[in-house]
Amino acid sequence: MPNRKFSHVVGFDDAPFDRDTRGNVPIIGVVFAGLRLEGVLRGNVRRDGANATRSLIDLVQRSKFYPQLQLVLLQGIAFAGFNVVDLDALYDATDLPVIVVSRRQPRLEKIRGALLTNVRGGRRKWKLIEKAGPMERTGDVYMQRRGIGSSDAAGAIRTLAIHGNIPEPLRAAHLISGAIATGQSRGRP
Repeated sequence: MPNRKFSHVVGFDDAPFDRDTRGNVPIIGVVFAGLRLEGVLRGNVRRDGANATRSLIDLVQRSKFYPQLQLVLLQGIAFAGFNVVDLDALYDATDLPVIVVSRRQPRLEKIRGALLTNVRGGRRKWKLIEKAGPMERTGDVYMQRRGIGSSDAAGAIRTLAIHGNIPEPLRAAHLISGAIATGQSRGRP
């Protein structure tokens, strides 16, 4: 049974983008106080770049919500294609537990192949994915975590997943990022 409750949580997702996009892709952070939407953060990461970790750290630390935040949720370990987040660096810099949530188990061999043959800096990015460790199943989703135990992370996901399997901060970030990029929200996170 989870022991820890999180009253202030931020969830991040990237905006949809065209395959031909080069340059910056918006990322959205949605802050919840309990189950109430408290605020929205906006930043950018480079398509297939190497600045996702730094961008997330800056968004969290420069936010007026930072003093109250207790947990960071990510919709996957990579943003804007293959801009891979260093979970250890994000946790160390913010001093906040981090949970990566995914609907399905990633196809690691396919990801590895794409990184090592098609993506600049692919070896370094693949090492970050390996360092993050395997995804753990919890309910109907998968997670990776830093700075938080398995039962507390699973409990946080369950508590925040009100309208489906994805925690509300991630669901809201997905909806808002879609609307910013395309004019309206669409699809499942």
